[in-house]
Amino acid sequence: MLESIEMRAGSSPGRDPLKFSLAPVTVFVGPNNSGKSRALKEIEEWVTRPQPPVCQVIQNVEFSTWELGEFEAELARISVEPEVGEVLNTDNVLIGKLRPQDNSAARFQLYRPGLIEDALDPNRAYRGYYGNYLSLYTLRLDGRSRLSLIDDKPSGDLLRLAPNHLAKLFVDSASRKEVRRIVYEAFGKHLVVDPTNIGLLRLRLSNRAPRDDREEQGWDEISRAFHSAAPLLSEASDGVKAFVGMVTTLIAGEPRVTLVDEPEAFLHPTLAARLGKEITSALSGTNRRLFVSTHSSSFLMGCVQGGAAINIVRVTYDGHTSTARLLTQERLIPLMRNPLLRSIGVLDALFYNAVVVTEADADRAFYQEINERLLQAHDPRGIEGCLFLNAQNKQTVWDIVQPLRELGIPAAGIVDIDVLKEGGAVWAKPMKGAFVPEISHGSLGVERNALLQAFSKTGKDMKKHGGIALLAGEEREACNNFLAKLAEYGIFVVPTGKVESWLASVKISRGKSGWLATVFEIMGEDPLNPSYVRPGDGDVWDFIGDIASWVRLPKRKGVPD
Repeated sequence: MLESIEMRAGSSPGRDPLKFSLAPVTVFVGPNNSGKSRALKEIEEWVTRPQPPVCQVIQNVEFSTWELGEFEAELARISVEPEVGEVLNTDNVLIGKLRPQDNSAARFQLYRPGLIEDALDPNRAYRGYYGNYLSLYTLRLDGRSRLSLIDDKPSGDLLRLAPNHLAKLFVDSASRKEVRRIVYEAFGKHLVVDPTNIGLLRLRLSNRAPRDDREEQGWDEISRAFHSAAPLLSEASDGVKAFVGMVTTLIAGEPRVTLVDEPEAFLHPTLAARLGKEITSALSGTNRRLFVSTHSSSFLMGCVQGGAAINIVRVTYDGHTSTARLLTQERLIPLMRNPLLRSIGVLDALFYNAVVVTEADADRAFYQEINERLLQAHDPRGIEGCLFLNAQNKQTVWDIVQPLRELGIPAAGIVDIDVLKEGGAVWAKPMKGAFVPEISHGSLGVERNALLQAFSKTGKDMKKHGGIALLAGEEREACNNFLAKLAEYGIFVVPTGKVESWLASVKISRGKSGWLATVFEIMGEDPLNPSYVRPGDGDVWDFIGDIASWVRLPKRKGVPD
């Protein structure tokens, strides 16, 4: 049905808009208010409206073209004969099908020649008949609608078109058993369709599977005893209801275009991952399309593990400019498999505006607290929507920064000034990890070595005894210039030496042992207390402000397109 999508934005301001061919699953990720949910609504408008809408996020949706014989076979499959007293107009086709959006039975007429003409040329400016047809295969689920999916439904006439997805599940043994398998693996309970409230179908969670279809679908004493022993699904938690509702509707309702906004709502991370895996694997090898907006790394991991081809589109919006970037599975899988990256939850970075990576956990905690106080004070030096992560040392900082930047995420690295002591392959890590042009590696290496000699002549430890304050005159100017060059590429070196040297006005021990607890105690926790440390001029406050400035640059250096 759908062939490709073109976004309004590209990988960075000024770049061509992103256009990509559709896989069975497309997942939109990004920070809050970046346009993820808006993208789903606009795709729905493109699919169901008679002519292309003007949208903020989606520039164009390209539809697949039908062959005449294929579409005539499709019409034969969903067309029905008129009932007694029902008039079918000349050249019209009477459509009868389950409507996935509200699980009602759709029955209406369409002008057959016009519908066929639209299907053979679906990308023209006006496709009024085709939009009506596509609406029969389009389902959008949000937080409210997914909980109502498991409500009791009329059974209808089981010899005719199923009036809803529960009736479809009741008469379709294969779909019912597939849903039952998924629910059992998730909760250890067997989902059954209960017909004993005559005229209504309802879902239950049984401790055992029915012995056969007759026990589940009958009205006799055996069936009544079986169902009475199983709790109603409506009495379960919202998480269970949401999970079962989405799985049931996707499998029994058979929508061809499904749009789900934040499917992880109500779900524990483990359950969100399972949902992602199951609904993705259900689409593997099909021509159906699933579009998801998520803020859950667990759900995303489940989708990647589901076995179907998947597109991951990261969108951002800073209030002025938008970006859209296609993330390949090949680049995401290392983030899921690498023990270092997995242990610190690096996949969560997809949902933040920026990332700051530090050498150790104490560094991370300190810089994160500084940023929080800047944001609380509405200080422009604060970094909105920033995730702080810690590496194991200054070398592994760049093992985290590099893959994030490859995904288009502005990830800055903070290292102590003794990084200048490192030459050879160790020095090459920040150069490569921050995507400094290779032609500049040599000249920066020469400057680094010259500055190392200047520090050595002082006879003092650059990290412990003041950083660039140990230098004077031209040597200090040269060091400032050198650090500024590195900062252009998101490599931020602590000019005062080490993290413990910040907040110089605070009188505490600067040794590593117990430093973090001591400095936090001095900084205070109650903003109403006069001794509470608030943002000031210079010092670490400006240092974080420099990182914020780099993050906000529309065309920042060090992040590849």
